Amino acid sequence: MFSSTLQPEKHPLGGKSVTGSLGFSLDLVLVTFLFAPFLAAQEHGPLPPPTPGTVVAAASVPQPTPGAQDRGSHITNEPPSMPVDEIIQKFAQREEEFRRERDHFTYTQDVVFQTLDENGQVDGEYRKVTDIQFTTDGKRYERDTYAPVSTIQRIGFTKEDYDDIEKVWPFVMTTAELPKYDVKYVGRERVDELGTYVFDIEPKKLEKGERYFKGRVWVDDQDLQIVKTAGISTGFVKKKDDYAFPHFENYRENIEGRFWFPTYTRADDVLHFKYGEDVHIRLAVHYKNYKRFSTTIRIGNATQIDPPKPQN
Repeated sequence: MFSSTLQPEKHPLGGKSVTGSLGFSLDLVLVTFLFAPFLAAQEHGPLPPPTPGTVVAAASVPQPTPGAQDRGSHITNEPPSMPVDEIIQKFAQREEEFRRERDHFTYTQDVVFQTLDENGQVDGEYRKVTDIQFTTDGKRYERDTYAPVSTIQRIGFTKEDYDDIEKVWPFVMTTAELPKYDVKYVGRERVDELGTYVFDIEPKKLEKGERYFKGRVWVDDQDLQIVKTAGISTGFVKKKDDYAFPHFENYRENIEGRFWFPTYTRADDVLHFKYGEDVHIRLAVHYKNYKRFSTTIRIGNATQIDPPKPQN
């Protein structure tokens, strides 16, 4: 997420304004900064840890080194139990099944995004809680239940950032998405109590208007589904634009014993912009209250209705 479209431009008060993406518009105008309502954001403090029951790896994910085993991780060179290409095809099929299944669930999405000053104190916060629900006739819709005024001042949000929240962070590698990526087998690793296959994923080509995932995924070696994701979001950018993307981690939890649903995304990173200061950001997204949507139609015994008799 947090793509940044940074371009210097004249500010009406004589300062400089830089536009970043998570809106991320960096506003360096001192007058605007002084009047920012930061107190509400400072009350929240650090973001919470993952919810109990999610799959959490013991260490953060290092950047992959081609042809070498990762240092500082627990990834082994143990060969998979079936051909790698077969694993990739099967877990893509399972992910496609999961995507269709998730479309039948209601859930709540809670987004918290914070900027931190040089002392590590929160100086701005964006928060939104959204319920993903269905109408009585089965149409999917979103309803914001909590969205206080943002106190973020140094960066802003763009459409690409919202797309990352919805699509890239809870990454799903479906059969339709698979041809767009290069998928490389890295090895095997225990994640909590799960045995997993580890893959590095990178988009083959960046198409305009599309958002992609670049990083690493852990696939359960029994269910052949993604249980953890770590990397960045990326996409096509113009040379004049300035984008910054935080490294994030997404964790899944087994729901109903069949599929692994995204339950938590987190990031703690420093965004580096060409036209403005570096910005320390922290984010957390909780996906919770998963419930299967169903409609109940009752059909009783048929009753014959005679037509009315004509009046004399």
